[in-house]
Amino acid sequence: MIWQLDLILLGLTVACALGAVQVRDLLTSVVLLSAFSLFMCLLWIEMGAVDVAFTEAAVGAGVTTVLFVVVVLKTERESQD
Repeated sequence: MIWQLDLILLGLTVACALGAVQVRDLLTSVVLLSAFSLFMCLLWIEMGAVDVAFTEAAVGAGVTTVLFVVVVLKTERESQD
């Protein structure tokens, strides 16, 4: 394992997680959560757990992102901030 790559991926993962919590726009939050899932997938690959990485990519970055985007697009805002 390359510890510099692990550190960079960990930093990007934490930044995406914190960003998803901090932003006010729901669609931006969904995109950041998808990026979080992508970076977690890369971390799993780096650690040698390819089966877990494949599941994370399929479920986390794939299906969950599509479902979140559909739900966000179907919601309506009560007020414009």
